[in-house]
Order: sequence, then structure tokens, then C-alpha cells
Amino acid sequence: MSPALPAERRSLRDLLPGLGQRCLVMGILNVTPDSFSDGGRFERPEVALAQAGALAAEGAALVDIGGESTRPGHVPVSAEEEQSRVVPVIAALAGRLSVPISIDTYKASTAEAALAAGAAIVNDVWGLQREPDIARVAAKHGAPVIAMHNRETIDPGIDIISDMLAFFDRSLSIARRAGIPDDSIALDPGIGFGKSWEQHLEALRRLPEIKALGFPLLVGVSRKSLLGRLHDKETDPQDRLFGSIAAHVLAGTLGADILRAHDVRPHVEALRVVDAVMRPGNGRG
Repeated sequence: MSPALPAERRSLRDLLPGLGQRCLVMGILNVTPDSFSDGGRFERPEVALAQAGALAAEGAALVDIGGESTRPGHVPVSAEEEQSRVVPVIAALAGRLSVPISIDTYKASTAEAALAAGAAIVNDVWGLQREPDIARVAAKHGAPVIAMHNRETIDPGIDIISDMLAFFDRSLSIARRAGIPDDSIALDPGIGFGKSWEQHLEALRRLPEIKALGFPLLVGVSRKSLLGRLHDKETDPQDRLFGSIAAHVLAGTLGADILRAHDVRPHVEALRVVDAVMRPGNGRG
């Protein structure tokens, strides 16, 4: 029997009223020294607080706060170190930020600390499978989860969508056993994680097959190295804005509901065009 849900449980649509009606932007706030794109820029709490406010002011529907880099080749950090980075920022923002906060972690203890400090959503890059107790923690707090597809190793020979479908089946089983209802689950194909370059593109191309599972989709391609490969010359992550927007416009057209981005305002404006064409009648003029 599934555990009883807390009375204060809020679904994703409770937290994100526009979900399913228009493309939403998740603003990225990394409070890490080694993030691939902005490592070290927002380590100091006062700078992180200002950036979170700026992301919301630019139109982010939620702000995703992470304390451990998950870029290729990253050095894992302890739960204690991760929490020392994210919890003070979340606690300072809770009740002051105009949009919900998600915690970007795969560690159950960090999710517990972040939710207690005021985060509202758990965004797990290992799809609840690295530390399955994270699902119990989310259910206890009535928090929705975002389950991202990931792989320990890259295997160019597999059908990446079949792999995703099997992976998400496991993630959904974990979530449901913990008592997380389906209206509190979103899926993320994990562009940039555990895939070859061709598989990243395949995952984007075949988003409708993941969307057919019936859950909101989050896609994050912002500034990632797979975009750099398409440039005429080597680029720094900060120089990949145009490619990021193109990938996210494509994803929105193919059914993505939430786009995770560093540069919020340009994405909000670009996705308004997607909404006008693909989701008419959403109330935007």
C-alpha cells in the first residue's frame, strides 16, 4: 500500500500554473565553483540571491539551484559540502522569491535539507535511481519530482529512446511506490548526459515518443558542449546562446513544457513565438 500523502501536497500544475498551456523557462542558478558554464560566479550568497531575483524578473517560472557540478569529468562532492552551498541560499530566498525553487540533486539527504529550507521541487539527474530514498523524501514533503534520464557509460550502439523508456519505467515505479502521484512527476530526456553526440540529437528529434508517456517534459540544452560542435570555431559556453535558443525552440515545438536555461529573457521571448504558433489560445497577446 502506498504511504499517505501529506495534506500540503502540491502538484506541478499547482506550483506552475501555466504548465501545459505555454512553454515555461526554468532559470539555472549554480552555486558551485566548477560548473561548466558559470562556475564560481554565484558562489557568494549575496550574489546568488541577486541572480535568483534577476532570473525571476526576466520571466523564469521557477529557479533551479544546484550545489554540485554534473558536467562531464566533474569531481563529486559530499552531501555536507553540497548542502553548505545550497541550503543558505534556499533559506534566504524562501518566501521572498516570486517563483518556486527546485533543488538540483540526486542525494536524498540534500533533498531533505533543501525542501526543509523552502525548496518546492526535486530535480534529480539520476531519475530517482542513484539514491531511491530521494523519492520517499519528496513524498514526505509533498514535493513534485523531475526525473532525468542518465547513463553511467555511453553506448552509441543502443536505441537511446528504448533505453529512455525502460529507464523512465523504473523511475516511475520508484516514484509511485514512494507515494508520489503522477501529477507530481515530470520527465527529462537528459540531453548532454550519458549519450553520444548523435544520440543527443536523436533524443531531441524523438521527443514526441517520450511525451507520449503522458508527463510534462523538461529539456535542458543551454550552453552545452554538443552545441559547440556545431559552431564554426571553438566557443566558450557563454557564447552558445543562439544555439541554445534554437535547440529549445525545437524542443518546445516537439512538446517540451519546461526549458532549462541560463539566459532567461531571450528564451522567454523566443518561446512566446512557439506558443503563439503551437499552443494558440494560451492568453498571450
